[in-house]
Amino acid sequence: MSNQSETTIHDIARRLNLSASTVSRALKDNPVISEPTRTLVKRIADEMGYRPNILAANLRTKRTNTIGVIVPLINRHFFSSVISGVEEVAYSLGFAVTISQSNDKIEKENKIAHTFFANRVDGLIVSIGMETNTFDHLKLFSERKIPIVFFDRVVDEIEAHKIVVDDYGGGYRATQHLIDQGAKNIAHIGGPLHLKIYENRQKGYSDALKKSGLQVHDSLIINNSLSREEGSTAIENLMQQKIKPDAVFCANDTTALSVIIYLRNIGIKVPEDMVIIGFSNEPFSEVVTPSISTVKQPGFLMGQKAAQLIIQQILHDNDNPVFKTFVMPTELIIRDSSKRIYQ
Repeated sequence: MSNQSETTIHDIARRLNLSASTVSRALKDNPVISEPTRTLVKRIADEMGYRPNILAANLRTKRTNTIGVIVPLINRHFFSSVISGVEEVAYSLGFAVTISQSNDKIEKENKIAHTFFANRVDGLIVSIGMETNTFDHLKLFSERKIPIVFFDRVVDEIEAHKIVVDDYGGGYRATQHLIDQGAKNIAHIGGPLHLKIYENRQKGYSDALKKSGLQVHDSLIINNSLSREEGSTAIENLMQQKIKPDAVFCANDTTALSVIIYLRNIGIKVPEDMVIIGFSNEPFSEVVTPSISTVKQPGFLMGQKAAQLIIQQILHDNDNPVFKTFVMPTELIIRDSSKRIYQ
């Protein structure tokens, strides 16, 4: 095993008979140094195995050029789209991105946040988990003036930029579409109401029913974690109610899929006997049978916006920032699961 020490700019300078300052400027593409010299210095640096001393640079700038990102589940298309948007902007501006998933568990989210804080990330982009109802682990950042940007599932108690979609409008349009298909007893399987996005989707659902003169039946509303298993349990419970649904608006596509599978297993056809719509536009929603109607969220654009906002705060410290909530539009996508077939 080699004990050879790290190559420094002084080693490169001696090799090329240049000053250390010239080598340093050449490696940073300073236009004061001629292009042939810059090319030569970089080639020799590569040959000698030179690695820039990032730690020393960080100590000078008091930045790590790293952004922490916490999402509930990386394997959900919406969250992976957001991450792609964050990475595209961040890397183009010289920032690395460290990503972790909380699995919707507050204990894990807490540990991730503290790890990011200890590792001195310059900023945090986060969508809180299903279980998260206390926020001290996130206030740790805002109290130390480390920028935070919330997206999708946001925290009202912390002042920060927030990026959300029009959950109310998406819920309203999804429910109205089911009404337009002739549905009268529309059920809603929603997420936990302490999260604003699910509260807003449910409010859109209720308001659409009321505006159309239809009754909101409490027995047809179930709130859970929106997992595949809980979706199956929810539709089983709904089918045992005195008032049985003829349509279901699900607050995510995973639940919509589990509802369709359960109904198929008990001999109820979708969309002939019951119409179904989801939310999020997961890739599977287009390829299953029947294809699932849904509400599309602009995840990639939200990620780009989040990165722009966080980096702007990192590079331009502001003692009195004005925080905003940015509402992104949703798109209703109608597929086979909600197109009622009339005889």
